[in-house]
Amino acid sequence: MRLAAAADRWTLYLDGAKAQSAARLLPLLYGLVALAYGQDANWDLGNYHWYAPFALLNGKIGYDLAPGQWQGYFNPTLDLLYYGLNQLLPAPAAGFAMGALHGVNALLLLAIARVLLPAGQPRARAAALLLALAGCLQPAFMAGVGNTMGDNMTTLTVLGALLLLLRGWPGLLAGGRRGAATAVLAGLLAGLGTGLKLTNAVYALALCLAMLGLAMPFRLRVRTAFVFGAGVLAGIGIAAGHWYWRMWSVFGNPLFPQFNDLFRAPLAAPIGIGDTGWIPKGLAEKLLWPFIFTLQPKRTIEIFIVPLVWPMLYLAFGWLALALLRRATALVPLAPAPPLAPRVRYTLLFMALAYLVWLNLFGIYRYLTPLEVLAPLALWLIVQHLSAHWAAAPRARAARLAAGALLLAAVAGQVHGGWGHARWTLAGIDATVPAFAAPRQNLVLTVHGNPPMGWLVPFFPPELAFVALGGGFPESPAYVARMEAMMAARSGPFYVMMTAAAPQRTARAAAAAAERDTAVLADARQLLARYRLRYEPSSCTVYPAALGRNRHAYRLCRVERLAQQEENQ
Repeated sequence: MRLAAAADRWTLYLDGAKAQSAARLLPLLYGLVALAYGQDANWDLGNYHWYAPFALLNGKIGYDLAPGQWQGYFNPTLDLLYYGLNQLLPAPAAGFAMGALHGVNALLLLAIARVLLPAGQPRARAAALLLALAGCLQPAFMAGVGNTMGDNMTTLTVLGALLLLLRGWPGLLAGGRRGAATAVLAGLLAGLGTGLKLTNAVYALALCLAMLGLAMPFRLRVRTAFVFGAGVLAGIGIAAGHWYWRMWSVFGNPLFPQFNDLFRAPLAAPIGIGDTGWIPKGLAEKLLWPFIFTLQPKRTIEIFIVPLVWPMLYLAFGWLALALLRRATALVPLAPAPPLAPRVRYTLLFMALAYLVWLNLFGIYRYLTPLEVLAPLALWLIVQHLSAHWAAAPRARAARLAAGALLLAAVAGQVHGGWGHARWTLAGIDATVPAFAAPRQNLVLTVHGNPPMGWLVPFFPPELAFVALGGGFPESPAYVARMEAMMAARSGPFYVMMTAAAPQRTARAAAAAAERDTAVLADARQLLARYRLRYEPSSCTVYPAALGRNRHAYRLCRVERLAQQEENQ
């Protein structure tokens, strides 16, 4: 009883004007979360999120060859934000700003919840606030707060597009100029997100297809969806058109090196590139996927999380589908119940379509972030709808059950593993590099994809060219020929850059590090020999580098061509 009374007082407070006004400060809370996490040190940052904007701003596209591996040719427009913040601000301030921007998702969720929850529902404003918080406490979103992977940032565009459609609902259904303006603006926002991160095409497509279920004449539905689609294309053009044109002009493939089985750009192998290993296998897995990836999260994500909200939401959707089928077929007499509100129906249809596309196209959990943050709200809306025709007591029990389930999901979903962080330093990312008398005459090779080396490139002179060998890029014979031509056009010296062990504090750690170094050097010798190259061991020098307070090091060695007799051995 005391717990129930305390919960009642809290919801009463959250429903009040002061709490609702204070909710505007939620982005600052997520800025503080990013500060508490520390310097972002995720693998993708090390591979290409730091290199790609540097390459764009310094004329390195086509000048280097894949130091960020194949991912280094993703559209870097979104990465310009993090790169620019770190050029202008100390690293902790840049991290706070990224976290605060991610926290704007909570405000968008709050606005969406206010639109979708019944206006006459007691303490609806408190429920909207709690559901927004529950959404932004889900594991993938929390793991991404303040980092550079882009999922939380582009979720802003998906939620923003949905909010525009829901707020402009009367005009959207009426058609005419006002409805067209709403559709094209929402499409523009969804298109911007797609252009910035191509995986968001899932949500642009789902928002568009869901319009075919609007309560209006079919011809008007198609026209509305078409206008929305035109907005999506315009948004993609704004966010990524410049990059697609650059990729086409430099390499002959606007999505280089992806889909090269279609475009056949000479520098990449003629294959399609995609990570399909996360997609469920077979119909049974697809039907049970939310239960499977909750019990075995590594099937959909590299870190350990507990996405408990998904089996709950999946069961709720099944319950809803069964109820709607029974009512439609009238096989079993049911008590009269109000239909789903049109805005709610559209939102749930959008989520179902987006999930199905994601399931069959990607299967990677963090690409599900826009739906993850909406999941608590969707669960609440379904339970509220299905219990609408019940008596007051069962309806109250259903509300308490749903609230308890969401609380359990929020608590269980707190981050059990992140994408990598380090303690803060003012510089954030730093490396020592040697002096080069004539960097335009030099070339540096990298010879492994893991750990990634792209993050070190911006510390070298921009005139110095980098080429990745034997990493994740799908090399073609023309790629190797380009590397050889780059070496022929330069007088040298040439170098190979590879990871090296940072100084260790204990003898045991130092011995393990020395063993890893030996393996790296042996692998580099073997790989370089495939390209008729070798490094000179006596020329190797180790230099320090760091992501925050995480110390790293790299080794730079002179490279020369193998003599003819050595090639034949």
